[in-house]
Amino acid sequence: MTDPIPASPSVPALGKRLMLLADYVHPFVYRSGFPKGVPDVDAVLAAGDIPGYYLEFLATKLTVPILYVHGNHENESVNEGDGRIPPRGVIPVHGRVVQEAGLRVAGWGGVPRYRQDGHGQYSSSEARWGLGKLAWRARRGVDVLLTHAPPVGPHAGSDYAHRGCPELNRFMVRRRPALVVHGHIHEYEGRKLEYTDEASGARVVNAYGYRIVEL
Repeated sequence: MTDPIPASPSVPALGKRLMLLADYVHPFVYRSGFPKGVPDVDAVLAAGDIPGYYLEFLATKLTVPILYVHGNHENESVNEGDGRIPPRGVIPVHGRVVQEAGLRVAGWGGVPRYRQDGHGQYSSSEARWGLGKLAWRARRGVDVLLTHAPPVGPHAGSDYAHRGCPELNRFMVRRRPALVVHGHIHEYEGRKLEYTDEASGARVVNAYGYRIVEL
């Protein structure tokens, strides 16, 4: 079990408790007894590279909204007959602004391109165009930015495939989300779980595995 991480004193508290997931099927969550032993939450935010069967499992176990973006492995679909379909019972937010559980959430999946033929990746121009449109949709402001890649900053990886996305930083400065939730960066290189972005004031949390945070 993970103890809730309290809201940062640098941003206004919104009175919400969130479950964050990314990149890993956590055994404490994916078990028959779930959600026993887990604090009540207002919503689940899945920051990419979460298998579709895991997302659907959460939808059968919880009655709160489950919001997700795709990762660079794009394994969020599920098998249905002869094809693949989006997971059921959950809410995709890539390129969208949705209002759930009293929160306005903007979503941006995938990562900056690191391989020519890779899926779930975008070029700098695609990021500028897509996140520019997302910023317009978020012109009334957002509480949370849910993304797979990290912004440029302390959570960005030292290798090219895990570098930060500067267009996310621009979005953060323009729309000032209280919370930025990302995945893609696994627990290595001694990084802290979260930090406060100086330019935007946003609280940035790495959702790898399983976290409970208070906002």
